[in-house]
Amino acid sequence: MHRKQQGFTLIEIAIVLVIIGLLLGGILKGQELITSARVRNLISQQDGIKAAFFGFQDRFRALPGDYALASTTINCTPACTNGNGNGQITANGVAGATIDEQIAAWEHLSKSGFINGSYTYAAAPETTTSAPTNPYSRYIQIIYDAVYDGNPTARHNIKTGNQIPSDILAEVDRKIDDGSATGGGFRFSVYAGQSSGGGVAPVGSGTCYNAAAPNNWMTTGTISTNCGGASLL
Repeated sequence: MHRKQQGFTLIEIAIVLVIIGLLLGGILKGQELITSARVRNLISQQDGIKAAFFGFQDRFRALPGDYALASTTINCTPACTNGNGNGQITANGVAGATIDEQIAAWEHLSKSGFINGSYTYAAAPETTTSAPTNPYSRYIQIIYDAVYDGNPTARHNIKTGNQIPSDILAEVDRKIDDGSATGGGFRFSVYAGQSSGGGVAPVGSGTCYNAAAPNNWMTTGTISTNCGGASLL
């Protein structure tokens, strides 16, 4: 009696390997498409808010959130909240502000039709009804401050919010700026995605971006998933 050996032929093994290769290729391509979509979303958000900011300024000769005549000029129900009109979008108690102008900015922009959605002013911290969020569900901010890296001086800027992986921000920076987290018009920010409470501030040098010049965003090794940036205006 002879037993017949059972097993896979070379052709069958080759077919299985091809199928595995196609599956792995599809997974990697899918991840690449997801990453690309998130990068485009972040860039689109920043560009859209910049356009809204300057469009509002051009129409009302004032800044969103800081606008002192918002209650009488912008169609809001109830009336929009007024800023102090000093030319700076600041938090309550800063530079004479009596409200959180960085939150009122979203009410002014949405009620005047410069951004999608409808936001109603409420004092800090932000909520989904008072401020928009990034693709990682953290709050975006327009404000006059120096909360960004690279020899900062106070100026208006748009914070992306935190909880964004450093390799995603690296791609954003390469596409719209110089790739450095501490130079150019797009930089790292420790803003925790909410003006008070509910957010963990990102760590910059050595975590979200390389400590050595030119301080590029981390894209290899341990990728930090809690990073954020600021577009300078």
